[in-house]
Amino acid sequence: MHCEGEALVAALRSGDEKAFGALVDLHTPALIRAALAYVPSRAVAEEVVQETWIAVMRGIDGFAGRSSLKTWIFRILTNVALRRGARERRSVPFAALAAAENTDEPSVDPERFLPADHERFPGHWALPPTRWPTPEEGLLSGETRAVIVAAIGELAGAQRTVLTLRDIEGWSSEEVCKALEITPGNQRILLHRARTRLRAAIEDYFGAVEEIDCDAVTAEVMADTEEKEPGFR
Repeated sequence: MHCEGEALVAALRSGDEKAFGALVDLHTPALIRAALAYVPSRAVAEEVVQETWIAVMRGIDGFAGRSSLKTWIFRILTNVALRRGARERRSVPFAALAAAENTDEPSVDPERFLPADHERFPGHWALPPTRWPTPEEGLLSGETRAVIVAAIGELAGAQRTVLTLRDIEGWSSEEVCKALEITPGNQRILLHRARTRLRAAIEDYFGAVEEIDCDAVTAEVMADTEEKEPGFR
């Protein structure tokens, strides 16, 4: 544990209300989003988070520092959420949620790729991911933000949680795996599926996905190739 983390733990153990308040402000939004993977409503998730913070203060003297303080807090949340979810008749371990969402359904619409029997470019992109506007051009405008928030809200619980921790809270993959007790492989799959669905929602919003003309795409690719390599046939 780093010196900064040790100082924070010491402050919490001494009953420093300011330090505790800052910690609550920092992690509560992510804790609520994570709790929603286990319980059926935001109101219940907020209660779970309140119980988590109570458990943190009661158990801080027993924190051994084998993991980061943040990971320890999220593991407490998981235990509280599992108990509360059982009372709400909806609770399974996060790993089980992740496994249930790991289906054979393709992450990207197969129609966006050239067919497998294509003469020159089997399986290649027919319609690759499109360039989005930069923040200055309007990507983060209020309306677009609403689209992104709605798309995140429609994600399956495990995907939403992993996406939130990685891309919104800035956690590393290792931190996510430790906190949620999932394998690196499961974490990668969940994150990939969540990001793909989010991208699809944004593309739909900007009207970026159009009907694919495979012959036209092939002709364009071939033209580009021949222009760069005149001897290519």
